[in-house]
Amino acid sequence: MKKEFTISLFTENHIGLLNQVTVILTRRQINIESITASESAVKGVHLITLVVFTSDELVKKVAGQMEKLIDVIKVFVHSGEDIIHEEIALYKVRTEELMASNKIEQIVRRNHAHFLEITPEYVVIERTGHKDETTELLDKLHPYGVLQFARSGRVAITKQIKELVQYLEEMDAERNKL
Repeated sequence: MKKEFTISLFTENHIGLLNQVTVILTRRQINIESITASESAVKGVHLITLVVFTSDELVKKVAGQMEKLIDVIKVFVHSGEDIIHEEIALYKVRTEELMASNKIEQIVRRNHAHFLEITPEYVVIERTGHKDETTELLDKLHPYGVLQFARSGRVAITKQIKELVQYLEEMDAERNKL
């Protein structure tokens, strides 16, 4: 049975790594639903966060293959209850629609969004939340003429106590024993 997984890859920041990761997923016919990449809390270590829909068995196989890549330090697989996550969405709507009535302003306030920029031609609205929340706001704004819409990939942190820093310290301790 397929379900949603968030895969966190802690890596060195080298060219071509993302391509290697996508090849692993493509071979197993797993589509990437969301992807983000950024620095991590550990200096020199980057974090790639992927969201995929697949089975327990398949996600374990691809995580194992990803961990074998030279530039990958550690791979963690999480289900929804293991993480805290958000996405950011930006909506561009014509200013004339905003000025015509207060409906857009009410929609923005009720959906915990806010205005980032207001120009004579358009307004930009920002909303952070889960994908269903940002999609819901898009649906509500659609009748007012959404000119552009963009949503980021998932940004996630774990609920677990043991973090990458502790994992790296344990790895160093093991190496020093040898």
